[in-house]
Amino acid sequence: MKQFSRMALAASLLLAACATSETHQDTTTVNASLVVDTLAKARLDSTLQAQVTSGQVAGVSALVFEKGEEVYFNAFGMADREENVPMARNTLVQIFSMTKPITGVALMQLYEQGKFQLDDPVANYIPEFANLQVYAGNDAAGQPVLEAPHRPMLVRDLTRHTSGLTSGPDTAYVGALLKKVDPMNRENTLTQMAEKFAQAPLWFQPGAQWAYGPSVDVQALLVERLSGQPFDQYVQEHIFGPLGMDETRYFIPEADRDRFAALYLRNDSTGLTRVPDSLAHALNTRHWPLTPGGFGFTSTVDDYMRFARMLVNEGELDGTRILKPETVELMATNQLPDSVTERSWLPSKGRVGFGIDFAVRVSPPQTAEENNGVVGEFFWDGAASTLFWVDPANELTAVLFVQIMPFYGQLHKQFRDAVYGPYTPTATP
Repeated sequence: MKQFSRMALAASLLLAACATSETHQDTTTVNASLVVDTLAKARLDSTLQAQVTSGQVAGVSALVFEKGEEVYFNAFGMADREENVPMARNTLVQIFSMTKPITGVALMQLYEQGKFQLDDPVANYIPEFANLQVYAGNDAAGQPVLEAPHRPMLVRDLTRHTSGLTSGPDTAYVGALLKKVDPMNRENTLTQMAEKFAQAPLWFQPGAQWAYGPSVDVQALLVERLSGQPFDQYVQEHIFGPLGMDETRYFIPEADRDRFAALYLRNDSTGLTRVPDSLAHALNTRHWPLTPGGFGFTSTVDDYMRFARMLVNEGELDGTRILKPETVELMATNQLPDSVTERSWLPSKGRVGFGIDFAVRVSPPQTAEENNGVVGEFFWDGAASTLFWVDPANELTAVLFVQIMPFYGQLHKQFRDAVYGPYTPTATP
């Protein structure tokens, strides 16, 4: 992740013509080495506008930084269609699983302090998990077979989704038990959450497969146990405050709720249907005991960009260091061994492995249908179709905000193509 010369960029900016409107600041330069050049900006505008015009999304915004400078921002459509509130730079959205990388950074700060090692058993710090069993299918009579773990669940397993934990209610045998004890109920503390997860067996042997689930929520409890601080207080003091991320939080006060984007369900046949705010915004309009590490934060596009820029700058932003460079590199390095062949839907993200709370691109796309991207990029997204990525090779960070369910992966594909240009077999981004 080389540092870019700001003097060189300033010189190129002197040669550029800049125009500003309320929604779009054109920072075009004559630097031909930039990924986001004039053509890319035109692709981005047309791609995002088309999503709104076609009714696929109600509103969308995107922000891209390259080599330390903003190279693109625009917003289209409505944050709240029914109230006629435009999508804007200060719109607050639910980032859902884009909470996970924040939790990972919090945990790895404690790793730097020597509080734990990645191959430590989780039960060393969360003794509620000391006597876990593993579901191994049913016997001939249809009764569940439980067995001891072949090895302990490790902290590393939590960071790469190989823990064996699940929260899926439809998971064979385990799901019904978890539905009964309800570990992710908002009225639970993180400790109560762990106690309830421990009442059910693991879905699979630790380290055996990649399966998305509540592993990062358990990471939040690890942060509490290792730091001695409540998770929400820890991230505020050690990440949000130092980075100036003043609008990234669980709870949105009444005075800011007019900027809180509505959530929409997308259906190809019937269009967009608004989810009632009483359901969509329930987590963020009341203080709850549960402070999940895997979801729950709200943010603005600029706030989250500060987090992304810290990562592309090897753990530092504006003179404030959050992580050491070697820790960022560790997080952005694939941690999945080849022996983990069962990876659920992870391959749909492209040719990726998984690091510490990020997907990590390990190979360029081989077809035009695959997600565009650069080897070494690390990224994640959220259930309402938000997305960010960090591209160290080009010193580029991108944040895309929408509020659409179910997850709309085709939008991500189109956004990536707009940034990098269409795929060609003879060239990679």
